Amino acid sequence: MGYVTEWVTGVVDPAAARAALAERLPAYPVPAAVMVLGRLPLTLDGELDTGALPAPECQDDDRYRAIEQVLTGIYARLLGVERVGVDESFFDIGGDSLSAMRAIAAVNAALGTDLKVDTLFNAPTVAQLASRVGNSGRLRPLRAVERPAAVPLSFAQRRLWVHPPVAGALTGLQQGGRIAAARAA
Repeated sequence: MGYVTEWVTGVVDPAAARAALAERLPAYPVPAAVMVLGRLPLTLDGELDTGALPAPECQDDDRYRAIEQVLTGIYARLLGVERVGVDESFFDIGGDSLSAMRAIAAVNAALGTDLKVDTLFNAPTVAQLASRVGNSGRLRPLRAVERPAAVPLSFAQRRLWVHPPVAGALTGLQQGGRIAAARAA
């Protein structure tokens, strides 16, 4: 979710602002939606008060509901619970760090995203993770590369292949060396 004010530019069209960002930025930092505010909420120190920002209006969008349904299904299946609410924390309903890795792998496979495990720790509820999924870029499909029928050996592989029959032992794998310790004065 992106928040903008009309302080500098005057009237802001949220769709046009998002389109302008999409032209200039890679896919992952482009917000799924843009909300126009009169002013940004600040703390007493003058920093942005992220807790006071309004909830996104686009959460009722069909896209987010579809993502939330996929996420609740993944949470329920991995944690062995019947139902998961969109505001329930993954860790409060039985998740741990290992199941978090499984959950992110399942989300990436199901939705074609490239989320990292720390995303789930920073956004543990279905609603929070759905907004992160909506803001993340999609993975590009991998392309198979043409490979020759016989791939040449590297220098190290060739040395291992030729050396043992000649020397009779794997002396090529032994590393000699010396470490000189500096004496404290």
